[in-house]
Amino acid sequence: MAIASYINGIQHVGIPTTDLEGTIDYYRRLGFEVAGIFPNGESRCAFLRFGNLTLEVWTVDKAAGVTGAVNHFALDITDIEQAFAEAQQLGLDFVEGSIQYIPTFWKKGIRYFNVLGPNHETIEFCQIL
Repeated sequence: MAIASYINGIQHVGIPTTDLEGTIDYYRRLGFEVAGIFPNGESRCAFLRFGNLTLEVWTVDKAAGVTGAVNHFALDITDIEQAFAEAQQLGLDFVEGSIQYIPTFWKKGIRYFNVLGPNHETIEFCQIL
C-alpha cells in the first residue's frame, strides 16, 4: 500500500514562540479558538483552531522571529505503524529514526515521526490516539 493511503490531510502547522499567552491572544483576535493546552516537557503547548486550520504553538527559549519561522506541518495519519513502514521503504530522511510518543496530548496521546523534505522542511506524520 502507498503511504498516501494512511494520510487524511493536514493535521496542524507548528509554530514555536517565546510568548505563548501573547500568541494565543493574537490568534483569538483573528477568530481562532483554543482546542487544547497541554504540558510539553518543561514548556506548554496550545492547539488553536479556526475552521479546518489548526496551529500547534509551544514555548521555546528563543524563537526564530523571522519569515520562514514555521517549524513543521503535520499530516493526519490513520495508522502510524504502517505509515512508518511505508516511509522506510521510500527511504525518507527521518529526523528521530523511530516513532515517538507524547502521552499528554489529547485524551490518549499522540504517536508521530518526522522526516525532512527536499528543502529541509520538517514533515510530521501524526496519529492522535
